[in-house]
Amino acid sequence: MTEITNIKLNDGVEIPVYGFGTFMIPADGSTKKAVKEALDSGIRHIDTAVAYFNEQEVGQAIRESNIPREEIFVTSKLWLQDFGYEAARKGIDKSLEKLGLDYIDLYLIHQPYGDVVGAWKAMEEAKADGKIRSIGVSNMTVKIWNQFVPDFETLPSVNQVEYNPYYQQKELRQLMKRNNVHIESWGPLGQGNKDLLNDSLISKIAEKYGKDNGQIILKFEIQDGIIVFPKSTNPKRIRTNMELFDFELTENEMQQMRNLDKGHGSHNPDAPGVKEFLLSAFDVHTNDY
Repeated sequence: MTEITNIKLNDGVEIPVYGFGTFMIPADGSTKKAVKEALDSGIRHIDTAVAYFNEQEVGQAIRESNIPREEIFVTSKLWLQDFGYEAARKGIDKSLEKLGLDYIDLYLIHQPYGDVVGAWKAMEEAKADGKIRSIGVSNMTVKIWNQFVPDFETLPSVNQVEYNPYYQQKELRQLMKRNNVHIESWGPLGQGNKDLLNDSLISKIAEKYGKDNGQIILKFEIQDGIIVFPKSTNPKRIRTNMELFDFELTENEMQQMRNLDKGHGSHNPDAPGVKEFLLSAFDVHTNDY
């Protein structure tokens, strides 16, 4: 079985560098099945969110796996509808209830708009109370980071952002490195970007190592210090995606991959109207009773 390595975050918590994402997997049994497959494959890091509406199935798969709880790293994220101190306290408890777990390993500010500072305070308290082991942020650009983080009592442990070889977040990475904050990649395979998945340089490297292009992309990201969690509901793909730890890219190949950066991605958190669009997208409390 593939041996996935861990790295230590700035708060001392260890996180697997490779995990399994559940974004857009429906809560109709599909999430539970996919997470079970991921766990059976040896993956021990599962990423979900309140706004994915599938925390309950993630928790079911974990509880039914018979794998000791402390061996599985679980991430969830607070939706901006629950920002502000009091709302965040309730939101954290709701996540724990839906997951059916005693604690969450990593909890993130999902979209950094509104009363982020109040939400962060609630997350700090939940960490102190043992409900959460580590806290972080998501979709924070340099501009948004500088707007909110100076008002935090403690630094985030991670910043989960769009990241792939075509969008390598170079300015943000410099800021995160200065603060000893790890970057996690959502959409590490470019969310199906055909140009990326069929890039000629990546194809050439893949042929050399007897790997597919997706494996080369994920290997590059992990080797460059990024935490990844690709998503799939295909059992074969879940297993092959993680076959990354039996080879190393050369420094020349790493530099060639770094040169693929185009400097922009599909999502710009700094764009006007993003907060309003996201708030109106859906109600995370629709099914609350």
